[in-house]
Amino acid sequence: MFITGIKTDQVDTVAQFTPGALGSTYDGKVWKYVTYDHGTGELDLAVGDVVYYVDDSGYGSNTVTADASDSSGAEIGAGVVQAAVTEDGSFFWIQLSGAATLAVALGGSAGDGDPLTAVGAADKALTKAAEADSAATYKSVVAIAVDADAKEIICRFPW
Repeated sequence: MFITGIKTDQVDTVAQFTPGALGSTYDGKVWKYVTYDHGTGELDLAVGDVVYYVDDSGYGSNTVTADASDSSGAEIGAGVVQAAVTEDGSFFWIQLSGAATLAVALGGSAGDGDPLTAVGAADKALTKAAEADSAATYKSVVAIAVDADAKEIICRFPW
């Protein structure tokens, strides 16, 4: 069940919804309510930043970070931020699906139509997903570049 009528740019110091709750907006976009961990880099968030689940427990605890180095193992992309977040422990909505514009340029020489991943990306960003690396490890695709120069994507992050 989706919560409707959510304020996607709202940031809370006390949870207003259960972390992990899913929301939807009139335009068909899907959102997830999460908790922010600013990570070892103590990074603040801006509209359009990409966040990742914190280490192996992040998905289950609905905790995200923008510090890719705090994602143990391969980075698991969580979603796109739609509000400025400056406080550790804040609660807010991230976009999981639909059209979005990112704040940080796409990495890996991504072009229009290229698949995008969080694995190996810079903080707050996505990068071009190669079919496989030298160890034949496939990267999880979380978005497609629509207009790479304008940082416009269609995202489909895991729910």
